[in-house]
Amino acid sequence: MAFETERKFLVVRDLWEREVKPEGIPVSQGYIAETGAGTVRIRIKGSQGFITVKGRTSGITRPEFEYPIPLNDVQEMMRILDPPKVSKTRYVIPFAGKTWEVDVFEGLNEGLILAEIELQSEDEVFERPEWIGEEVTADPRYANSELAKRPYRSW
Repeated sequence: MAFETERKFLVVRDLWEREVKPEGIPVSQGYIAETGAGTVRIRIKGSQGFITVKGRTSGITRPEFEYPIPLNDVQEMMRILDPPKVSKTRYVIPFAGKTWEVDVFEGLNEGLILAEIELQSEDEVFERPEWIGEEVTADPRYANSELAKRPYRSW
């Protein structure tokens, strides 16, 4: 079984805007099922399609299964199902031996910038870039599936 252990942080906009960044990757994702046990997401990341099943979180770890699927299939599923969606640009930033994924949200979530780091264990120690702000790992409002239903700009 595959697991992800990640922490999520707000990004300090002024510091982030001064950062030299790699090219961002456009991401569009929709949530086709959500239960107390987990979520099913479809995603277009750049020019690739994916389907992901995520289980219930325990601490900061949860089961995650992600599989590539044809881009045309994801586009058609998005059209047919019209699921709640999230659009963002993702930046992959190496820092101190770890990889940070920084998402700059668009549309109804514009103004929100989140950074995630995947860890090997829940108690792993890591360095934070200067643009990392408040931790929001435990705040359910910042889950992408929640942002699809209750966008940041409506808070």
